Amino acid sequence: MNSVAGNGISVAVDQNEYLADGVGTVDAVVTVETGADLVVAAPPRERLEILILDCSGSMATGRKFPGARQAALAALDVMADGTKFAIVEGTAMARLAFPSNVPSLPANRESRAAARRALDKLSPGGGTAMGTWLGLTRQLAKKHPDAMVHAILLTDGKNEHEEPAALAAEIKQSEGVFTCDCRGVGTDWRVDELRTIATALHGTVDIVADPAKLAADFAAMMQGSMAKAIPELTLRVWTPAGAKVRFVKQVAPTITDLTARRVETGAQVGEYPLGAWGAEDRDYHVQVEVEPAAPGREKLAARVSVVSGEEVLGQGLVKAVWTNDSELSARISRRVAHYTGQAELAQAVQEGLAARKSGDTDTATAKLRRAVQLAAESGNESTAKLLRGVVEVDEHNGTVRLRASVAAADEMALDARSTKTARVRKEG
Repeated sequence: MNSVAGNGISVAVDQNEYLADGVGTVDAVVTVETGADLVVAAPPRERLEILILDCSGSMATGRKFPGARQAALAALDVMADGTKFAIVEGTAMARLAFPSNVPSLPANRESRAAARRALDKLSPGGGTAMGTWLGLTRQLAKKHPDAMVHAILLTDGKNEHEEPAALAAEIKQSEGVFTCDCRGVGTDWRVDELRTIATALHGTVDIVADPAKLAADFAAMMQGSMAKAIPELTLRVWTPAGAKVRFVKQVAPTITDLTARRVETGAQVGEYPLGAWGAEDRDYHVQVEVEPAAPGREKLAARVSVVSGEEVLGQGLVKAVWTNDSELSARISRRVAHYTGQAELAQAVQEGLAARKSGDTDTATAKLRRAVQLAAESGNESTAKLLRGVVEVDEHNGTVRLRASVAAADEMALDARSTKTARVRKEG
């Protein structure tokens, strides 16, 4: 493992540098860690928090709308004083529910009380068009060009009142403008819709089946947002002539494929946006294809840098050494192997659930059996527990079969949390 630290950021690379003669695929896990000193030293930034509340007619059922109102208030309660905020009412169109005459107001006793009164006046009715919600949020964000903008989107339903292409276009236009955590309340919404929004906008997605638990979840999301002090970091990957980056994936704390977000910034240089940061660490799996060299030769396969603007804050090197020693080349980096398995686990869960939904029992059973195996091998106890809500596992012989009856909330929780990984910390 090689590690370089600077300016409060460390970049560590875990890999097996040795490749068999003729092999050209290089894998590495790059750990980026931001220290508390860097976060504290970051210049204060204007902040804008936007709460996007589904106010469609279906929110009137059960306790969903009162739960959403209490969740919004819980988020406002933990928001730091001075943070600017706004509330968007989402139906078949988007409306600024608070404030009424300016894009936002700073959080204080008076504005929180006014927001409470505005929330009390809201009532559910109408349809669902999430693209319009994102569009208004983006307009608000652009009125605060120097601010760190974070949104929380809550819905209980599917995006039924606009074309899928309209939502896709709004998501694309919102990338890099604001971050967005997404939550679904109840079980009538689609995990894939919210996952698409959250993934593109550097957020999280989850189910809150019980509306009574929304307030605690909103408060936790808001506290997480308040802990972010670095508005944007970028992973810059340089490769030598003849080499090519095959993929870059965030693999912890969750799996997000960044490959398609690459922006070419120079000869053999591509950049991948990493979103906002607090004091934390994240792991990335980088795979590079290089031209094999003769045994005994060493090549630099990639130089991975973390940059803010044009300032390089940390850097790590991905190397390749060719050998005829099969013992050296057969060694597998523990962390590369682990996260490769975690990516397969997430894929197996999602494909298994999709097959189950389509009635393909054989494929569903095979995929979820593999997921059970991978979860056990990797120590991903959270996913293993969620899998048991969908399949029955015979502890004696390891047989896995689909449950005849599955609670919708259990299935959706497994789907929504399938990309959460078990961590393997770097050595040393």
